[in-house]
Amino acid sequence: GKTFKKPRRPYEKERLDAELKLVGEYGLRCKRELWRVQYALSRIRNAARELLTLDEKNERRIFEGDALLRRMNQYGLLDESQNKLDYVLALTVENFLERRLQTLVFKSGMAKSIHHARVLIRQRHI
Repeated sequence: GKTFKKPRRPYEKERLDAELKLVGEYGLRCKRELWRVQYALSRIRNAARELLTLDEKNERRIFEGDALLRRMNQYGLLDESQNKLDYVLALTVENFLERRLQTLVFKSGMAKSIHHARVLIRQRHI
């Protein structure tokens, strides 16, 4: 299926500035990489939103909700204590970007800069 969604309006100053800031901060190659994360997040939040409309005791809500929370746990986006669907809705793009290998390599001090981290990964040193 689709992996990203283009913004509705191509030249929104506010959005462009916000995107540029994130792209710079997390060393993304192009805005499509950012849109990809935003799309993944929006799908997860939509799923959570839909499950929240169902009754608490609904089998589908319990089953799919647990699966969704387990997945967020594995991705390291939520910890064990945050096992409610409301926490899924509170997730941000930054939560996702913080979990990228590039960011983790830079934060751990293996690379001098976020861009250096990307180069190291690309050249298979990491």
